[in-house]
Amino acid sequence: MALDTNNWAGTRVSLDVEGATAIVRCFNPDQGLMDEAMEQELLQVMQRLATWPEGRVVIVTGGQPGVFIRHYDVAVLHARATAMRARGMRFSPERLVPRAGIHEVIDAIGCNRLIFIAALNGTAMGGGFELALGCDLRVVQDGDYALGLPEVNLGLLPGAGGTQALTALLGESRAMACMLLGSVFTPAEMLALGLAQACVPDALAHARELAHQITLRPARACAHIKTLVRGLRGEPPAQRAGLERTYFCDCMIDDDAQSLMRDVGAGVRRIEQPPPPPAGATDSPNTRAGGPHAID
Repeated sequence: MALDTNNWAGTRVSLDVEGATAIVRCFNPDQGLMDEAMEQELLQVMQRLATWPEGRVVIVTGGQPGVFIRHYDVAVLHARATAMRARGMRFSPERLVPRAGIHEVIDAIGCNRLIFIAALNGTAMGGGFELALGCDLRVVQDGDYALGLPEVNLGLLPGAGGTQALTALLGESRAMACMLLGSVFTPAEMLALGLAQACVPDALAHARELAHQITLRPARACAHIKTLVRGLRGEPPAQRAGLERTYFCDCMIDDDAQSLMRDVGAGVRRIEQPPPPPAGATDSPNTRAGGPHAID
């Protein structure tokens, strides 16, 4: 089933399709806060993307200048907390809280074969930053704004996977210090810490170029790489290694890989060169002929 190529927009989220790349924009004037309506519309977008076999990359960005998603609406959280206290609710590890919309969205990103790039065009803290951490790659726009997980300053903790995602990316000691102190990062610090692939003047433009470069590579290999890097963290080492061997062989028999291996084996191309664009496709203006397509 092909994704409807007509533009779609709700009250908090929009979806635009550009060839094999989709752009998801989040907005909530004037502060750009996440709320339940944004969660539900993001879920609707994820359901649409799940039926898009021609797709390759999804870029998630903010639809307002200077804001990716500021954070979850704290007034909404306070109202929920007040209602829970009034009902005398208590919480225990023996009875886990079920997932909400944002948890389902981030889980769907991790399980989807599509590659998700967060183009952080401005402020992203709390739930907004957790959505970015849930993506496969991150690009930050240079500027004077904050990114991070400062929930401890509210007496809370990251509740949409942030404790796990930040630890996986930074390591236990550094991630714990950041969360215990409620630290936030600048765009330059995101790059220095390895949390982002680039810090650039225009995050969306750079993400589009990154998406173009990914779509030059065979889809089967890209999807298997994502699974091996992100989807097997709880599996035993022997299982992870076995799946890597299996996916390697599955890539070998792919039509795209057969053609590319034949060319390199015959000396027509070098292994470090990206595959050529499909016949009739318009190449990116940033492509360097005859050399690797690096994102600087």
